[in-house]
Amino acid sequence: MEMHHFARRTAGLTVVLAAGALLLAAGCSKDDDKDSKPASMTTTSMPSMPMGHMEEEHTAGAVEETKIATQGGDIAVAGEILEKYTATGGPTGPLGAPLEALETAPNDGKYQDFTGGTIFWSKDTGSHIVWGEIRKAWEDNGGANGKLGYPTSDEQDIAGGKESDFSGGTITWVDGKTTVTPKA
Repeated sequence: MEMHHFARRTAGLTVVLAAGALLLAAGCSKDDDKDSKPASMTTTSMPSMPMGHMEEEHTAGAVEETKIATQGGDIAVAGEILEKYTATGGPTGPLGAPLEALETAPNDGKYQDFTGGTIFWSKDTGSHIVWGEIRKAWEDNGGANGKLGYPTSDEQDIAGGKESDFSGGTITWVDGKTTVTPKA
């Protein structure tokens, strides 16, 4: 009888320890050394407005806004940028935590930087992620102000690498080499 109670207590302790380990592991990521990991997310609603006019409150409806706790404080992600961010896994996805609040881009566009990349939005192209070597090449060519304009696709896998489309051309990264191809 004493052995049965010991086994039940040991099994209970094992379950508690396993649950604790799972909770601890859920908070870890492959970027454990990054300083800007989110601690929590809070979702609220705010008046719905076009991305270029988020500060105005005269439009009816509601758009979600999520505040993500980072070591630098809460940072809001909202609208179509929030939709793209959430679709890619939010703070636990490849983009990671936001680094700053929503910023204004050329031609009434918007963007928000995250630890793993940036989401750019324009009314003509929607929200798309730009990151890595493709982002470097895009910025070297003027970014949204340059001949390539805004991204029109997320990065896609191609033979030997990656590719992103822009309103004014394409950037490929194949076998470690980046190629910018403007539209004719």
